[in-house]
Amino acid sequence: QVQLVQSGGGLVRPGGSLRLSCAASGDTLDYYTIGWFRQAPGKEREGVSCISSTDGSTTYADSVKGRFTISRDNAENTVYLQMNSLKPEDTAVYYCGADDPESPTPPCTLPDFWGQGTQVTVSS
Repeated sequence: QVQLVQSGGGLVRPGGSLRLSCAASGDTLDYYTIGWFRQAPGKEREGVSCISSTDGSTTYADSVKGRFTISRDNAENTVYLQMNSLKPEDTAVYYCGADDPESPTPPCTLPDFWGQGTQVTVSS
């Protein structure tokens, strides 16, 4: 089964940029639909973005459309989340999640495998 290791994140000023990485081991990442999720203090986890394993199509939460970009590099076995024009309300712990290829659930709703999470703080 796949293991996911995240990197990136940190403290950035409003309007700044960060890139999160989600690197896979144990299996080939292009078999998996991958999502990015976030959870702010006192709030429920929310889906941020999703990239399909079948056709590479992407979806975004309305709150991040036009600012965030999800991509995958199959040669590096890694999925990225490029975050631009960051706002204080983007502050959260971000997680990547992978759907088992045999999962019957809709894409990026209940991942079977999770990264360890990384803190993103947007503050002046």
